[in-house]
Amino acid sequence: MNMTMKKIIAALFTGLFLFSSVAVIQAQTSQSKPKPKPKQAMPVNAHPGTSSQVKPAGAIPQKSLEIRQEPLQQKDKILPYPIYQKKLDNGLNVVTVPYDSKGVASFYIVVRVGSRNEIESGKTGFAHFFEHMMFRGTKKYSKDKYSSILKSTGASANANTSLDRTLYHMTGSSEKLETMFDLESDRFMNLDYSIEDFKTEAGAVKGEYTKNSSNPYTKLNEMIQNTAFSNHTYKHTTMGFWEDVVDMPNQYDYSRLFFNRYYRPEYCTIIVVGDAKPGEVNQLAQKYFGSWKKGNYSSSIPVEPVQTQTRYTHLQKPGFPPFLSLNYKGPAHNDAAIDLPALDVLFSIYFSETSDLYNKLVMKEQKARSIDGGVSNTRDPFLISIDASLVDTTAFKMVKEEIMRTLVEAGTKAVDTELLKAAKLNLKNSFRMSIDNPSAIAQSLSSFTWLTGNPESLNNYYGMYDKVTAQDIMNVAKKYFRSDRLTIGTISPNSKENLK
Repeated sequence: MNMTMKKIIAALFTGLFLFSSVAVIQAQTSQSKPKPKPKQAMPVNAHPGTSSQVKPAGAIPQKSLEIRQEPLQQKDKILPYPIYQKKLDNGLNVVTVPYDSKGVASFYIVVRVGSRNEIESGKTGFAHFFEHMMFRGTKKYSKDKYSSILKSTGASANANTSLDRTLYHMTGSSEKLETMFDLESDRFMNLDYSIEDFKTEAGAVKGEYTKNSSNPYTKLNEMIQNTAFSNHTYKHTTMGFWEDVVDMPNQYDYSRLFFNRYYRPEYCTIIVVGDAKPGEVNQLAQKYFGSWKKGNYSSSIPVEPVQTQTRYTHLQKPGFPPFLSLNYKGPAHNDAAIDLPALDVLFSIYFSETSDLYNKLVMKEQKARSIDGGVSNTRDPFLISIDASLVDTTAFKMVKEEIMRTLVEAGTKAVDTELLKAAKLNLKNSFRMSIDNPSAIAQSLSSFTWLTGNPESLNNYYGMYDKVTAQDIMNVAKKYFRSDRLTIGTISPNSKENLK
């Protein structure tokens, strides 16, 4: 993955690990804005094809997206393993992907609830909060007992939260799959915590916010979201607004309401990948989750108005490397539309380490330490980001102008046929090389599940790469890279940077 130092440090500060490799339980969250799509890894989203999707105003209307999807045969799917799905009567979706992993299975639960769903004023940060609280234990399995059982079975467990979902996962012996079902069903259906436990965890969340905010890159991400959005809940990060985090210890009753709303079967999907059979998994799901009562709550996401001019936000930080972040309003993911696959290919060609821009600004002229970019993949329209770590503050305007020039070129000059073919092949082959264990497969499926509700969207999305043309790349460049839809974030020792 091509990542700027911002993303590396942000990941270290927030403790975000996609795949846990130790037999411990550690709640984790991503405080930074969703990372641009890796150029040499799987894309991490797709369009949510559910009735709960709300299209914010100011986003590109879905009717303006060109739909090109056709049904895929198994031989044409990027994932070489069949995906088996069964929906229980209570709405819980159960997904099984048999994989020859010799006694190992990954068990994921995708909860399609993130900070996006925090719609009430003064009540942000609760999706992330429950990532922590879910490890506090139940009457049947206390926190210590839960941990002890996992260790005795050789399983590892973890969780993380983003704008659109909360993800719980463990990997261990497939012979202990029933134990995994027992443990997870108990805490999802019977989570129990006292006011004292609640206040203790709320204090821990406050400490996490403070620690994360000491990272300038993470702080800038928070400022960019707050500036780029006015109404939509993407305005606040996964951690929530500071004033809400401070007040969280007083919100015990609301925490119970939040849990009862969203920790329901219709919001969840179980994904099991590895040495397991669909019949076995479905039986265990019915046995342990079949009695889970369906809820009736649906959140209404606020509408985002049209952005009409460039917005700016700046973080003054003496002694810190200058940083430039250009953030354009992008589309919601749609695995049947060409826009996002075309943007993926565009970034692979124009902003990767093999690009002309990188070669000029980083290698030859050494105006920047790094440059990268990509699409932030979210259920509703979020941001398309281009980031550059600069050598010194004198390079701000020059680097910005070179990026703008590159975007104009992308919208007016057709890319070389062979270069286009190679970029598309690289995106697909990189994914094929990444799915070499149960956790990697489960993670990729969960990514599409939390955005669409359907893991088959992974295959649908990758199938779209073959349809991307040079004209598509020019079209999306002109469509999305508009100055009136741009938010610029900067870090420097100065009180402000004049980039107007």
